[in-house]
Amino acid sequence: MSLTKEIKRRRTFGIISHPDAGKTTLTEKLLLFGGAIQEAGAVKSNKIKKGATSDFMEIERQRGISVATSVLAFEYEGIKINILDTPGHKDFAEDTFRTLTAVDSVIVVIDVAKGVEEQTEKLVEVCRMRNIPMIVFINKMDREGKDAFELLDEIEQKLNLRVTPLSFPIGMGYDFKGIYNIWEKNVNLFSGDSRKNIEETIEIEDVSSPELEKLVGDKAAKTLREELELVYEVYPDFNRDEYLNGELQPVFFGSALNNFGVRELLDCFVEIAPTPRPKESDTRLVKPDEKEFSGFVFKIHANMDPKHRDRLAFVKIVSGTFERNSPYLHVRHGKKLKFSSPNAFFAEKKQIVDISYPGDIVGLHDTGNFKIGDTLTEGEEMRYKGIPSFSPEHFKYINNADPMKSKQLEKGIDQLMDEGVAQLFTLELNNRKVIGTVGALQFEVIQYRLEHEYGAKCSYENLNVHKACWVEAKDPKSEEFADFKRVKAKFLAKDKRGQLVFFADSAFTLQMTQSKYPNVKLHFVSEFEKAGSSKTRDGK
Repeated sequence: MSLTKEIKRRRTFGIISHPDAGKTTLTEKLLLFGGAIQEAGAVKSNKIKKGATSDFMEIERQRGISVATSVLAFEYEGIKINILDTPGHKDFAEDTFRTLTAVDSVIVVIDVAKGVEEQTEKLVEVCRMRNIPMIVFINKMDREGKDAFELLDEIEQKLNLRVTPLSFPIGMGYDFKGIYNIWEKNVNLFSGDSRKNIEETIEIEDVSSPELEKLVGDKAAKTLREELELVYEVYPDFNRDEYLNGELQPVFFGSALNNFGVRELLDCFVEIAPTPRPKESDTRLVKPDEKEFSGFVFKIHANMDPKHRDRLAFVKIVSGTFERNSPYLHVRHGKKLKFSSPNAFFAEKKQIVDISYPGDIVGLHDTGNFKIGDTLTEGEEMRYKGIPSFSPEHFKYINNADPMKSKQLEKGIDQLMDEGVAQLFTLELNNRKVIGTVGALQFEVIQYRLEHEYGAKCSYENLNVHKACWVEAKDPKSEEFADFKRVKAKFLAKDKRGQLVFFADSAFTLQMTQSKYPNVKLHFVSEFEKAGSSKTRDGK
């Protein structure tokens, strides 16, 4: 099959939402349609012994939340779909931001009762900055919630989106009768049964036909007609180019748990969602249909299989074809590597693939060669950009709780930091190790994984730091920089890449330091390494 044909049949997208809006449940149901699983495991219910397919770390199963992004692929009607299921929990936002660099489009899940929540706002903002095409899925329609128009207004105002409904609910909660599919002009009746083959769709070309009363009753039919009239008046018609440019967002209604409205979403998605898109590197724009292979690492996961100490580097293929056992250039190291068993994913099930195409995600077994943001090419010297580290919000000293296991602890910390779970800093003054995380829950995850995966125990001590800032001196040899280093010696550390970092204990200290040393720049974001330098970019 030609490269162009393979690119055309690929859709790679992420699912984002606030925790508990039903993201993992939606992922499960999409897999169900792809025939990838036979029965979906409800993510929260403890009665069902089967855990959700996409949550494979022990700690996720215990807490009922997703903490790591998982990659799932399946075929649906001749289309190869790659889903990146992201953690909704804000403590793991950094993992999600990185994942958004690897998707071509996004589905945003919103809870009908809670509406737009804080985490959704942050993630949608990142998508808007990158003009990623978004489809909105309003979930849990079988529960009481906000009025459909009120929700659409809220999405427009809070998320700053321009929406157009492609399906519309008939009633809600107890009165929920089903959905009118504006995209396909048919009615889908709700029976509250969550098995796969329950969908009775009834074609209705004309909403004014008396057929509607027979299906949903007089009152619901009258309301639906009035509401649809309003929809056609108020909202713009769907325009695919506007959607692909990130200027218009289609909205669907449904209930993922009851498997309702999911097929409509999937059918429309397959038709309108973008195929793999071009990506900017530091030298040029790279298009998917170029012959030469290139791709980048957006995630590293240690110990996918606790029995073997292995790490997997997740690589998004941007251009060309990735072939097993071919030598590719690891741009940062400047050396060629071969991969004898590249994996394709289905949650925890992996299979070895011989050839992968743009849009696909491959997992490469890694012994420590890769860092997040690394680029692989067929020989061209270029780097993909835009996977930054953010200044952590929480800081703690990490201590070894078992002196006999210091090697294991060091290895564990080293691998988990490469994975991007948190950031490691070493104080200049006394070489004490400090861990910085975006959310407090990550400390627990680190402690748990060190003990269960590496057999090492650690304890924490609080450290009062307001922000960690990457230091950039205009003139590293200046008197001013020497004075800064002398006065602030107690608050200076190095990050994992050896960059100098300043720990400010308050916003006031930060302000005072900036005015006292105007030629020392402090940054809140570190861009990953640029060619030959480790400068940071201003990310205030």
